[in-house]
Amino acid sequence: MQNSAYEHQYITMKVIPFKVPHLQHEAFRLQEDLLPRFYDKLHQHPETQVMLILKSEGTLVVGDHVGRFKPHDVFLIGSGQPHVFRNDDQYYASSEENAHAISIYFSSQYGGLEFWQLEEMKNIRDFLEPGRNYQATGVDKDQIKALLMKLPAHQGVEKLISFLCILKIFATSNTLTPLGVSSLPKGYSFAEEKRMNDILNFTFRESHRKIFIYEVAEVANLSTEAFCRYFKNRTRKTYSTFLNEVRISNACKLLIEKSAGIEHVCFMVGFNNLSHFNRMFKRITGKTPTTYIQH
Repeated sequence: MQNSAYEHQYITMKVIPFKVPHLQHEAFRLQEDLLPRFYDKLHQHPETQVMLILKSEGTLVVGDHVGRFKPHDVFLIGSGQPHVFRNDDQYYASSEENAHAISIYFSSQYGGLEFWQLEEMKNIRDFLEPGRNYQATGVDKDQIKALLMKLPAHQGVEKLISFLCILKIFATSNTLTPLGVSSLPKGYSFAEEKRMNDILNFTFRESHRKIFIYEVAEVANLSTEAFCRYFKNRTRKTYSTFLNEVRISNACKLLIEKSAGIEHVCFMVGFNNLSHFNRMFKRITGKTPTTYIQH
């Protein structure tokens, strides 16, 4: 069953290498984005990124994780990890500045290698070294959010102290939620980045209907067998698993909005069997659709 009103819009854009501008002697780069929608291409950068979502929602793909993002969420994206914060479809129909976020970017190249090798930085250095991805929760999220909100007004040593406080909270937190089971290899080439973006765009656009593997293999310009190997090697999951995660992410949005009942949502997002939908929803979110709505 298809619902034409829910079909995904598609914007074709050239893949642009993502580079974070920074000054030679700054400890981190502060960036505030106020845009119609966030940058919607899978990309990576050597800097670790901490991002506070102030406005907008959508699907986050990072490493081998697929899930929702919404206002007040705080994420840490590890160095070199392919990721995209893709806004929901309604953000493509408006030119208003509906996506707002504050981010900080940093790496050992910022502030000099000697700074990051200080003994006092060891706990933070050990925490960041694996290049993992996290979502902050609970009181730690609230504290990080408060610090990030004040950063644009800070200057000099006050700005540096706030940055170090944010890193300390992350490094000592016991309430972080890991995003995915493992980090992905660094170093997507331009060709691979374009191929993965083509796959993601096709999936987001067509996930509401039955997708045959040969279709997405054609998008990737690979044979069916080669595509299955390629996707598993690059994401550590099968394409069908990824597709189900995208569909469940879309279902979460619709259920939260209460725009349709559970059975209707099941078919709107691309499932053709309610029991399979319920089983996948519980596996991916840890909750049944009914429990998810109640919370």
